Amino acid sequence: MTDTLPLSGKLALVTGASRGIGAATAEALAAGGAHVILTARTSGALEEVEERIHQAGGHATIAPLDLIDGESIGRLAQAIGGRWQALDILVLNAATLGSLAAVPAIDAKEFARLLTLNIAAPQALIAAFDAMLRASKDARVVALTSSVGAAPRAYWGAYGASKAALETLVGAYGEEVKNVSAIRTHIVDPGATRTAMRARAFPGEDPATLKGPEAVADAIVDMIAADTPTGYRTRIG
Repeated sequence: MTDTLPLSGKLALVTGASRGIGAATAEALAAGGAHVILTARTSGALEEVEERIHQAGGHATIAPLDLIDGESIGRLAQAIGGRWQALDILVLNAATLGSLAAVPAIDAKEFARLLTLNIAAPQALIAAFDAMLRASKDARVVALTSSVGAAPRAYWGAYGASKAALETLVGAYGEEVKNVSAIRTHIVDPGATRTAMRARAFPGEDPATLKGPEAVADAIVDMIAADTPTGYRTRIG
């Protein structure tokens, strides 16, 4: 990697980086010159993404962890903080769809797990890495959302509620830090994308008609590399 790359010298952390949009974003960030820390539950899949990054000449470190385990986030922050002084890019991508169900039929235990991964874990990550983000000269927090977070849809109440909450949480953080740090927050709605989650939600859909995760990843990197203002929200495709 050379110093001419737009993200050269930056440190990025991507959650849910073992497949889909997370993996594609991690690879795109590395191609842009960033050193990328990859997190997900599955170490084998993370190793595959890391290998692709290294083969392309990029730099990455894997950190397998379960974001449902709150203590794991603190341990991750401690490990990263012991090696690097600042975190420049935090991509909040990890999420679970849960079961599509009418609001009265939502399973309480599944809903609690969904909210833990989709909203409590992002809050814990922001809290754990706040000091490192503030130490950056140009930090970005990018949260992946869904159209159902802004426009309620029947049977999508659980997932949609978590995404609405995520947008509010990240937006509030951006307002809190915009005048006292170089942190900017961005919300990205990938739109219809060829991922495992999409296939589960729309089993009858032809995946060949959808854009690949790489299109979302490239748009995220372009947004980060540009002078994009805090609070920016975009839908891709």
